[in-house]
Amino acid sequence: MLGWAAFGGLRMAVAPGVFVPRGRTELLAELAAGLARPGAVVLDLCCGTGAVAAVVADRVPDVELYAADIDPAAVACARTNLAPYGGVVLAGDLYAALPATLRGRVEVLVANAPYVPTGAIALMPREARLHEADVALDGGADGLAVLTRVVAGASPWLTPTGHLLFETSRAQAPTAAATVAAAGLVPEIRHDEDREATVVLGHR
Repeated sequence: MLGWAAFGGLRMAVAPGVFVPRGRTELLAELAAGLARPGAVVLDLCCGTGAVAAVVADRVPDVELYAADIDPAAVACARTNLAPYGGVVLAGDLYAALPATLRGRVEVLVANAPYVPTGAIALMPREARLHEADVALDGGADGLAVLTRVVAGASPWLTPTGHLLFETSRAQAPTAAATVAAAGLVPEIRHDEDREATVVLGHR
């Protein structure tokens, strides 16, 4: 209704049909900002409005910022929100959207990919079901279909000291962490009880 949403102390432009950043996702943004260093390459996949990337860039000086999403409406929003930080926003399906020059250069790879199981979408609040695109919500039968692809493709893009972070549900976290380990990264699970937020990390 307002055309914007508050997130991490910032005001994010939001357009009709675009996923609205949730308060729980501030944990993901805070952890990513804590791992980023000045001058590092930061990549936000499934970026939506670009809210997570914006918080990182706002808190860490001079990051080289990239973001990508498959939804053209989300890409347009993210370009608006990340323009003040010099962010490059790309359109496409996960890593297919990225230039080859980013391979091996990403220090922090963050993804707020869809993780709602297909069968649970009908149980979501009305504002999400009716006003946000299915592509931003539907994580497949177990909710982990997109995240599994994110994890499987991450390593070639990360630096030797790089980090992968993504949001998931508490129930999904052990399975997601096992996927991270199988991909050759060291898994970590972080919870925030107050925000009902769960983030899975993978460290080189």
